[in-house]
Amino acid sequence: MAEMFAQRVKKEMKQRGTEGSFSGAAHRAGMSTHAYAEKKKHSSGKVGHRARLALAFETMRKKKKHG
Repeated sequence: MAEMFAQRVKKEMKQRGTEGSFSGAAHRAGMSTHAYAEKKKHSSGKVGHRARLALAFETMRKKKKHG
């Protein structure tokens, strides 16, 4: 179920042209994507939402990688 959610969200991000916008913001801030997401995960609005989504995708990627 979580994989279907991730696929749908990735497809929507690609269609909107927002794919990579959070990692770009992190690099402009001079931080890694993970560090920036941890710092901004409690923010409100789009930044907070994107931070929480980045952390969720990171967790799913780790679980998939390790089986």
